[in-house]
Amino acid sequence: MENEGRRVSQLLRDPAQQGEAGFTLVELAISLVVMMVAGLAVASLFFYSIQNNVGGSERALAMALAQQQMEQIRSVRFDDATLSAGTTTLPSVSSDGRTYRVVRTVGDETNADGTLKNLKRITITVTPQAAGGNWIRTPVVLVVLRSSTALGNYLAQ
Repeated sequence: MENEGRRVSQLLRDPAQQGEAGFTLVELAISLVVMMVAGLAVASLFFYSIQNNVGGSERALAMALAQQQMEQIRSVRFDDATLSAGTTTLPSVSSDGRTYRVVRTVGDETNADGTLKNLKRITITVTPQAAGGNWIRTPVVLVVLRSSTALGNYLAQ
């Protein structure tokens, strides 16, 4: 029994063995703070990513709506009254539970001397009316030039 008591006391006094006793309370507190800072950084990155993805999907919906409006304009003849120069604000358009304001602007392109080019600049602007907190009502703008068949089917100069 005495020998075992001496061995235990020697182990407790041996400096090489004392370093392996475990963590102190201060070391534990410091490691918890470091892990908390790293965890908060990762959590904020996930939050930012989620916000960006939601904003991207809202912008994609607005772009799809602008392209749909542009396809409707492409289906009419070049000399149709729909393509007369001016700005038209369409009634509120709903898509996927969101409401958008669509503004269509048609302008005649002119040469340097002021003559018409048989070319029209069509601008579709889609603005969300009630955007989520991830997108701050930034409009999506789609611009295209449309030529008359006098210039050829696909020619735009």
